[in-house]
Amino acid sequence: MDPRLAAWLAAAEGSDEEAVERLWRLVLRREVEPDARERAVEKLRGGTLSRATLLRELVTGDEFARVALLDDAVAFAAGARRAGERPRELRAPPRTDERPLEIPWCLARYRGERRVLDVGYAHAEASYLSGLVALGATELVGVDLAEAEVPGLRSVLADVRELPFGDREFELVFCISTLEHVGLDNALYGVAGERDAAGQERALGELRRVLVPEGRLLLTVPCGEREDLGWQVQRPASEWIELFERSGFLVYEDELYALGDDGWRSTRDDGGARYGERGPGASAVLCAELRPRRLVERVRLAVRDVRHRDEPRRSTLAPE
Repeated sequence: MDPRLAAWLAAAEGSDEEAVERLWRLVLRREVEPDARERAVEKLRGGTLSRATLLRELVTGDEFARVALLDDAVAFAAGARRAGERPRELRAPPRTDERPLEIPWCLARYRGERRVLDVGYAHAEASYLSGLVALGATELVGVDLAEAEVPGLRSVLADVRELPFGDREFELVFCISTLEHVGLDNALYGVAGERDAAGQERALGELRRVLVPEGRLLLTVPCGEREDLGWQVQRPASEWIELFERSGFLVYEDELYALGDDGWRSTRDDGGARYGERGPGASAVLCAELRPRRLVERVRLAVRDVRHRDEPRRSTLAPE
């Protein structure tokens, strides 16, 4: 059979309902809403819409633009891992949240650790979770106050301030846009709890405890003007770093990003940004790799003037 004919026949296979559901999952990575399914099927049956035109409408919409942005982020991280790179100076378009930056920044820094913990996975972006599972860690555990089913990840219902794990149980921990919510009102995420002013420091202490001595913590937090929004807090980058160091970590590498009129750019100054003033999420975000201080304090002096691709970088934001 002519390959072109085979392709046309394959595109015409199945009912209109099946075609609509297939396109929504392929393009938008989700199930189609009942009303949207009904409208699309009615047009397909009436001959006022073809499957090709439906596909074009989906891929030219705003929702697909975000899907592509996040898919690009996961793919970029995978390529950086294969090349052994630690990417910096990332870019993202204006009026977007911080996910297209923090996902590749953190996932790219995976280095084959077998025992990996993710904190706050239950409400994470599906794109991030797919990239997390694709790392191929032998043991991947997710801990959260809420539960979610993620194939390839063992779910543990627990508070990060009191982790049900033994000492030195993990080689790597991810904590993406989660620490800022600890000890605050989490009703937005379907869980309740009393405010705990020391909650974030307690959480960092627990994460340090469950890490092996040579382990790493990859995390991101919103930065800018000091704000307590009830469900999360925002601090200047220097105050986050002080908290990390007070909790027994050394900032092995960090990078601050800010959102401006031309999009997200790496910067040394968050500009006193307020949450949500420039886009749908944070207006500045700190990406950091932390390591338990007990083993790497000596690294600070050893690499103070060294800036090679995969070697530690002293924090550019922390005080001397």
